[in-house]
Amino acid sequence: MQRPEREHTPGRDQLPAGLPHIRPDRLPGPLTETGLCTAVALTPGAGPEHHEAAVGQDLLADEDTPVDAFGDTAYSTGDARQALHEAGHRLFLKPAPLRPAVPGGYTLDDFTIDTTTATVTCPAGHTVALSVPGGQHHQRKASFGDLCTGCPLRERCTKAEAGRILTIRPHYDRLAAARHQAATDPGWQADYRRWRPPVERAVAWLVHHGNRRRQTVGDI
Repeated sequence: MQRPEREHTPGRDQLPAGLPHIRPDRLPGPLTETGLCTAVALTPGAGPEHHEAAVGQDLLADEDTPVDAFGDTAYSTGDARQALHEAGHRLFLKPAPLRPAVPGGYTLDDFTIDTTTATVTCPAGHTVALSVPGGQHHQRKASFGDLCTGCPLRERCTKAEAGRILTIRPHYDRLAAARHQAATDPGWQADYRRWRPPVERAVAWLVHHGNRRRQTVGDI
């Protein structure tokens, strides 16, 4: 697929919390390998409003047209993905890896999770209901309970005596789609490998001379 906007659209990335957040522009010609920092935000290292994903959204808020947004797993939160998707940006944010309950065992992606019908089916074929969102973070739960008793796949699924319980966070579908794209889309993979290293080099140059900590907080 042709992407003519590549000749004009800047790539984006920022730094971890507590470090300067930069927005490097990707330009055609010789400068594409170096990157040009067009916006920097210096923020405190603590607080949800200073999280990488929140700062990244703020730096992109004044864009008049959609851009290709590049970033590591710190920027790949559900809220950030939802907001940037609604703004029309193309996302090249590395999805956070899923952690199995048992080392080498099943992760969320091994379950069939339908947030529309509110059902979850485990690798063994057992289906349970998905709860309504609740709690401070509006999470949903799927509890398999006694269905795990005697299951031949249990050792690969859970060590909990009460059986496997899944926690489904907001924007699950968008996060699952992002993991699938990152794992299976050659075009996405090629773009991510092509453009993120120059961004990381720009970051390294920026922090090389003791620029990890500054007393000043604000936008430059």
